[in-house]
Amino acid sequence: MTEKTLCPYCGVGCGLEVLPPAQPGKSVHRDSEGNPIWQVRGDRAHPSSKGMVCVKGATITESTHKNRLKYPLLRDSLDQPFRRVSWEEALTRLTDEIKKVSLTHGADGICMYGSGQFQTEDYYTAQKLLKGCLGTNNFDANSRLCMSSAVAGYMQSLGSDGPPCCYDDLEQTDCAFLIGTNTADCHPIVFNRLRKHHKRNRDVKMIVVDPRKTKTAEAADLHLAIKPGTDIDLMNGIAHLLLRWGKFESIFIDECTKGFPEFVEVIKQYPPELVARKCGIRIDHLEEAAQYWGDSERVLSLWSMGMNQSSEGTAKVRTLIDLHLMTGNIGKLGAGPFSLTGQPNAMGGREAGGLAHILPGYRVVKNPQHRAAVEQAWGLPEGRINPNPGRDGWDMIRGLETGEVGLFWVAATNPAVSMPDIERTKKALLKSNFTVCQDAYYPTETAGYAHLVLPASQWGEKTGAMTNSERVVTLCPAFRNPPGEAKADWEIFAAVGRRLGFEKEFNFANAAEVYQEFVGLTRDRVCDLSGLSHQRLREEGPIQWPCPEGETETISSGKRLYTNLHFPTADGRANFAGYHSRGLAEPEDENYPYVLTTGRLYGHWHTQTRTGNIPKITKMHPYPELEVHPRDAKKLGLEETKEEIWVEARSRRGKARLRVKITKAIAPGTVFIPMHWGALWADDAEANALTHPESCPSSKQPELKACAVQIIPINKPSSETAINAEPKLQESLKKLLPI
Repeated sequence: MTEKTLCPYCGVGCGLEVLPPAQPGKSVHRDSEGNPIWQVRGDRAHPSSKGMVCVKGATITESTHKNRLKYPLLRDSLDQPFRRVSWEEALTRLTDEIKKVSLTHGADGICMYGSGQFQTEDYYTAQKLLKGCLGTNNFDANSRLCMSSAVAGYMQSLGSDGPPCCYDDLEQTDCAFLIGTNTADCHPIVFNRLRKHHKRNRDVKMIVVDPRKTKTAEAADLHLAIKPGTDIDLMNGIAHLLLRWGKFESIFIDECTKGFPEFVEVIKQYPPELVARKCGIRIDHLEEAAQYWGDSERVLSLWSMGMNQSSEGTAKVRTLIDLHLMTGNIGKLGAGPFSLTGQPNAMGGREAGGLAHILPGYRVVKNPQHRAAVEQAWGLPEGRINPNPGRDGWDMIRGLETGEVGLFWVAATNPAVSMPDIERTKKALLKSNFTVCQDAYYPTETAGYAHLVLPASQWGEKTGAMTNSERVVTLCPAFRNPPGEAKADWEIFAAVGRRLGFEKEFNFANAAEVYQEFVGLTRDRVCDLSGLSHQRLREEGPIQWPCPEGETETISSGKRLYTNLHFPTADGRANFAGYHSRGLAEPEDENYPYVLTTGRLYGHWHTQTRTGNIPKITKMHPYPELEVHPRDAKKLGLEETKEEIWVEARSRRGKARLRVKITKAIAPGTVFIPMHWGALWADDAEANALTHPESCPSSKQPELKACAVQIIPINKPSSETAINAEPKLQESLKKLLPI
């Protein structure tokens, strides 16, 4: 039987059809180890992807059985081997530790770090456990490293989180402005839809802003290879020219926004001569970008990590939204500021309150009415929810350093690779009194720092909902049994809650009941999903929110927010910001003369727990490389030869040894390293050994996209970076598993 589901990788949210290995009249597909492989193809009926699928989605089932965690493992100290334990012993130990920390540290000594890989039911149950029953807002997720600047920007400029656009706008726009996103590699199906529209219509313009000439930039009419950290300068420079040329919507500005005069005072200080010099681009290219924007009736902007992962991430997002408000490009076909989420259910996490400062239903913990509404829905006494935001991800690491965090619970993510300043992160993890690593795969780098390891079921083994970047909700059904004793994340959270005495609060029979309780908390909110249920999603297929209860004629996609030009702010008006550029938190200098930027590759995903086990992908990307411009390579004495070229990249925090790729696709003065390789997959090639934890003061999102480095040529290491990760994994298994 064919099952319709959602790809569990990026935030595009592509529909998949999964077929069992054994089908009548057909041979069974097997991997290199002889294991039957479920077959995957694109779901042509899914409104977001329309049958298209990238290499990750097409190969997803090849990873589902490899290096799986099947049973709970426990040890008393990190210098001991793990021993297999029962769920009874594992949960007893975990609840005992929670009780102990509650007494010694208080509730705020407990922290959970979750993931955009969660289904909405997982996210929601975790919020109820920590923020409701335990009384701590110390739940954060790896979305903090991904989209928190977009969340803050939307909330401050428009009054609420939630991308106002939809994927249909990709085929309606006449000017696409892509900044801080390599969409072709990181959100390929979104890019395919845009590229087809761009090719079919000569009048449609595409502007790409990126220090690298990526596949995305190669398709652009105009590529602006700005210096890292000058995004606000560029956007204020475009706004300056639009103002000078009279290319702004005065009626919309007067009736639907506030703060425009203050914004004008800021952009007046960004004349094209200054902006071009600061950004490192030609004046005529700056003018061309402004001309494209000003002459277009429908401008659609797309952005991702290149904007968000910045010490001024929220300011960048709001400055981009300023351009839309200035020209009235919001709430209509083919127009609007559209953040592309990095993970499959980062949007669902935002709906469920899955960051340290928010609550379910796009509520915030600082708002007393919002807290009261959630307390009432959860049947909790007044004042149970803490009025202060909890610890963000990096603040949890700092809490481990100081001893203020007594229990660190990590689920479905791998912070021992993904956090900034990774050596500092690892040292903090070593200080943890009790760390729980809850994951589908083993080993992971984070498991090496855990006392308790819990096996979680994953995609295809549990039923739940996910929301993609355009607010389309898809039900992901279970179609195979989890291995060993693995359980759904929400089931683990609920079991802990019941053992702590909250039996009534976690009396869920199944994921459908969890989801039904959750959508009730979204009623009459911007993200109203009260009309959805597992049954309806199963019967009707994907549905886009808002979808209030009682609305029967829903459309699967194509809805836009703010079409009435009324915004969910106190006065119904959107807010101009007007920020001056501060630049990089750590700019280059004489000792560290290059700016390092990091990012994803087309085939790999995050820290490779899945993709590192798929031969087609590891053949495509066998090892990490440092990209350097030929001009810089010449300065460093690096010449392309048949032999491999190696360098050591050093920052003020650490070093990484990598092969070199000399390419004109990177701007001079900038180097690039992919972020996927942790200690399990390569020797001394971790991008985050170099990055720093300086973050945006509003979103708390770290500036993972830029730091200052020096590059030193070295001989090929005797213990070179692994090409095939399997030997390293086996070695690590021996170290981590009981003998």
